[in-house]
This record gives sequence, structure tokens and C-alpha cells, in this order.
Amino acid sequence: MVDLHIQHRTVYRYRHPVALGPHRLMLRPRESRDVHLVASTITLTPDATVSWANDVFGNAVAMATFNQPSDTLIIESVAQVVLSAAAYPVFPIAASAVSYPFRYSDNEWADLGLLTAQQYPDDGGLRAWAQGFVAGDPTDTLSLLQDLSAGVAQNIVYWAREDEGTQSPSQTLSLGQGSCRDLATLFVEAVRSLGFGARTVSGYLHDPTRTLVGSADAGSTHAWAEVYVPGAGWITFDPTNRSMGGANLIPVAVARDIRQAMPVAGSFLGAPDAFRNMSVEVSVISQ
Repeated sequence: MVDLHIQHRTVYRYRHPVALGPHRLMLRPRESRDVHLVASTITLTPDATVSWANDVFGNAVAMATFNQPSDTLIIESVAQVVLSAAAYPVFPIAASAVSYPFRYSDNEWADLGLLTAQQYPDDGGLRAWAQGFVAGDPTDTLSLLQDLSAGVAQNIVYWAREDEGTQSPSQTLSLGQGSCRDLATLFVEAVRSLGFGARTVSGYLHDPTRTLVGSADAGSTHAWAEVYVPGAGWITFDPTNRSMGGANLIPVAVARDIRQAMPVAGSFLGAPDAFRNMSVEVSVISQ
């Protein structure tokens, strides 16, 4: 087990005071068997009225409403978690799903719903690319998923994009480069094309050795994926680092599409040139 202190500070600066619209915040770590949330606070400047709710995926969402104009918006989230995920997990996959292809039960298929459907246009190229990792008929399910995750990292060069948005899987394959959210999206769409249920995850990467891809110093925001396999449940894959399991990962939100799990989303009312810049600082430190 490791006790972690997470600090996530986002600052928006404007050339003159603007009216801040409602902001949607997804910053509270998501508790699970492997992640125990000890404490979590969100501080806003200027002051705001904050209400909490859980979205359709069970993620904690804060809505902040501001009552005064400001030329600066500071959003600071501080959390303490205990991470106990195994470095080398063993997954009790059901006998019916050990080999691919397999069939989800009727209940699983119904509940997974759109998590089995591709969310981006595909002319067949993505499925053909994913099919290239299928070693045989049948083939080992876990090995297939591991090979596909490693294949994303082997074919796509990591690129720390600062601009907003996510590339489509076709764009990522064509460019041969992408951010962690692009690689996660490519992996999720690829396994969906093979019939798996999958979802994207946003959160934090803990990197005490400072050797992981996508990490700034000892930690950073990160994106990865989970695939549903009967018996084992949701299995974590980080294609950016060719890893399986959540030993270095602290989830904040799971979603059908990474665009549904933005840490901060909001608006302001002001002159067209009012926005000056923004900055984000993240630290994930062992205590």
C-alpha cells in the first residue's frame, strides 16, 4: 500500500474581469477496492456555490456557480488516497471467456450497451488493424488484450499535446503520434471493434521512479482504459506504458468517451480577447 498526496491546481487568467459561467469539475478520486479515499477538498477563487452529484457512471461531479466577476479563476483540488493495487495482478477470468472469441451473457451484453460500440467513424481500417493482433481462432483472451495494448505503444509515438480535444483513432493511426488520451481512445475503440466492452479512464499517474511515459516529475494527469472480461470484471490497461493493472494509477472518472471525463469544463462571458492564458500544476507525492 502507498499513501499518496495529490494536488491539482488550475488557473485561468483574463485581461479584465469576466462573468464566470457554471463550471463542471471532475477532480475527486474514484474509490474502489484498490483506491481508498482518505480526504478530498476543492477550493475555488473567487468563492463559488458548489453542489455535488454522481453522473451515470457513478463519478463524483461538482458544479460550481460564481456570483461575482473576476480576472482570475483558481481551482485547486487536494486529495489523500491509499493505493493498494497489486503490481502483478492475477485475473480470475471465467472459463467461458478464457479464449477469444467468446460471448458475453445476455445480461452483460445489455448492461454494457454502448460500451461495446465504436464511438468514432471507422471505414474498416481500425478493425483490420486490431484484427492483426488476433493470433488464432481461438486465441488467449488476456494475451490478445496485452498484445493490442503493447501494439498501440509500439505503433504510436507519445506526444504531450497541450491543445484541447482528442484525436480520432484514425487520426492517431495516420499521424503515428498522440497523447495519453489519444492512445487510450485508440485502444478502447480497437478492442470494441473486436467485440469487447471497454471504457476510458481519466485520473492521475504516480511515478516515483520518474521512468513512466506521460509523467511530469513524480506524477501527472493521465488517461488509460478498462476492458470488461467475465469473471475478472474491469481489467485496467495503460497503453501509453504497455502496462496492465492499476499499481500506478489513481482513477477520477470512467466514461464511454474521454470527452465525458474532462477535469474542468466551463464558460465565461466577456470580450472576445478577454482570455489571457491558463496553467495547470499537478503533483502526486508519496507520504
